[in-house]
Amino acid sequence: MKQTITINPPGITEEQIRSLKRGDMVSISGIILTGRDTAHKYIKDNFLHEEIPEAERETYEGLKKFLQGGILFHVGPVVLHDSNGQPYITAAGPTTSIREEPYEYDVIKHFGVRAVIGKGGMGEKTLSACKEFGAVYLHAIGGAAAYTAKSIRKVHGNFKPEFGTPEAFWILEIENLECVVTMDAHGESLHADILQSSNNAAKELIGGIH
Repeated sequence: MKQTITINPPGITEEQIRSLKRGDMVSISGIILTGRDTAHKYIKDNFLHEEIPEAERETYEGLKKFLQGGILFHVGPVVLHDSNGQPYITAAGPTTSIREEPYEYDVIKHFGVRAVIGKGGMGEKTLSACKEFGAVYLHAIGGAAAYTAKSIRKVHGNFKPEFGTPEAFWILEIENLECVVTMDAHGESLHADILQSSNNAAKELIGGIH
């Protein structure tokens, strides 16, 4: 089944997310936020405690605006600037998401993130966050960075540009970005299914050798 989700902060409802099932196709339009390794570590170090550093409070409020009910895209975009100095994205291939597994449960819980986009899937801890808090993992096309960039209509700025272009939080306006729900809010994961079937096939193969 294919559903269309439109994101405008505060964005997606829990009801929308829990209506999605593993294997569903979704087309996403609206404002999303990017975040890779450095971004996740920054969140962990500064915002997942009782006291938020005063120097980082403005950034925290900005991130919360887009993450609460929103989407976090694991991507390090290639950003150029036009003749007027305005940024635009030429490539946006999704990052391998498992690198963010140590952080994602807490990020989803703290900010109320409704969806994470990436490639390769994530682990049990993130899957439990999806089930507990009402979120999904969306698998984007790997190896098609230029194609994915065509869905990005506008760059609305960024947070923490000092992290460098790939690692900064970019605020992107996207239109009709197509993904597959591979981890849903009901505890189902296509990645876990594939791993299990591969293990079973390997056992049968090994058993057949003897």
